[in-house]
Amino acid sequence: MNITLLSFYILIWPALAMGVLVLLFVALFRDIRAAKKKGKDLV
Repeated sequence: MNITLLSFYILIWPALAMGVLVLLFVALFRDIRAAKKKGKDLV
């Protein structure tokens, strides 16, 4: 039982990190599209 919980704990971190990374890329993509639509630079 303990090894199962430890394995789950270790394996969940890459999944959480990937989720945050995807969220950041989606937000960046939306910001880039919004800036292009307004005719402005992102920076």
